[in-house]
Amino acid sequence: MLQKNRRFKVFLNMLLEAAIIFASYHAAVYIRFFALKGVWNPIIEDASTELLILLYSLCTVTLFYLYHLYIPVHRLRLFKELSKLILLSLVSVLILGSVLYVMRFEEFSRLTLLIFLMLFSCILCVKRVFWHRIAALRYAQGIGMERVILIGSGRLAEEYYQDLTEYPQFGRRVIGYIGADPHAGLGEYLGGLERIEEILEKVPCEEAVVALEPEETAHIQAVLNAAGKEGLRVSMIPFYRAYFPSHPTIETMGRSVLIDLRATPLDNNALAALKRVFDIVCSALLLIVLSPLLLIVALIVKLESPGPVLFSQRRVGLNKREFNMYKFRSMRVNSESDTAWSRSADPRRTRFGSFIRKYSIDELPQLINVFTGDMSLVGPRPELPYYVYRFKESVPLYLVRQQVRPGMTGWAQIHGLRGDTSIEARVKYDIWYIENWSPALDLRILWKTALGGFINTEELRTEVKVS
Repeated sequence: MLQKNRRFKVFLNMLLEAAIIFASYHAAVYIRFFALKGVWNPIIEDASTELLILLYSLCTVTLFYLYHLYIPVHRLRLFKELSKLILLSLVSVLILGSVLYVMRFEEFSRLTLLIFLMLFSCILCVKRVFWHRIAALRYAQGIGMERVILIGSGRLAEEYYQDLTEYPQFGRRVIGYIGADPHAGLGEYLGGLERIEEILEKVPCEEAVVALEPEETAHIQAVLNAAGKEGLRVSMIPFYRAYFPSHPTIETMGRSVLIDLRATPLDNNALAALKRVFDIVCSALLLIVLSPLLLIVALIVKLESPGPVLFSQRRVGLNKREFNMYKFRSMRVNSESDTAWSRSADPRRTRFGSFIRKYSIDELPQLINVFTGDMSLVGPRPELPYYVYRFKESVPLYLVRQQVRPGMTGWAQIHGLRGDTSIEARVKYDIWYIENWSPALDLRILWKTALGGFINTEELRTEVKVS
């Protein structure tokens, strides 16, 4: 019954947001052709246009649903929710504009589309912020929270209880726990595991959270049977959760259930194609817009010291495939380019090389690598083969970075980890990026890079330890 009520609430929420989108179209037409121009556009009365916008509204909320924008409030962080909503709204309006162009709606105004996008995306964002705020206030007062019985009394149960206590916005409240022994700091002790069926029958709740320790796994079947008998929703905290990525993928093959511990959002072909199209379009535009700067930098590099303008170096990319990465030459020609990292006080640098390196101007030719597909605008920085095959032995999960295209900037770089800095910390940030990738995250990284993440603050490190 609880699950049916949730589905009904989601359905009503989708209808409400579809109505907001549909009404926003009419408001946009009014603003564009009456408020701004003083002339009403007769296209508003066209039945085919009305039907198209209605279908668009329904398709857009369906798109939101497919991208998990209608999951419970406490399971989705507000910033992530709004970022995803705005991005999907933009994509949907671009598709609508393309459809209108193909269908030859010549009277349709591009300004109307822009006003339409701004209207409905802003209204939906305000609605969701308001709803999050209301939900947070209700949860803080203990209103509307789901009642949870915790199965287990060990470390896993304790961590779960502490998280719910610290973050009431999750919308769940532990009303008691069932375990082998009483345990301080877990709330009310309801009884032992042998009494689980009796306890679940008497204590009203919506969900049972199983947090059994490895030595208690023999009780799992009895727990599931008792919870199923009472029609409770069951969640399980696996004792081997430390090995899980942020978003594990579960696949069934016959009688075997497989958990993909290295699944990433970019395993989805549609999302991978979206990222690649974005890279191609942006790199092409940037190469055109920045071409005067590129020519000036190339000329100064050539005049300052003998040698080629571009520095080509082998790096390791997607699926451990090596490629030539391009940079403006910032050093005098030397024999250590394939094994030595540069440092902030590197004697090999030229005067102009130090300047372009400080502001990452030397990396602009990598836009060519992005356009050709060797790199992406955002991703883990590519490393020299010399170091890759050494770090894989000494740094855990190092080669997981090669599951995606390397990038010109990345999650580690905007946190100050670039150049001759901690490899372990960089890998930690890179893996988090890979497991949590989204178009909104890429835009966030690019925005932070534009606000100063391109400034190189690498420090001198006297020794590089590899095994």
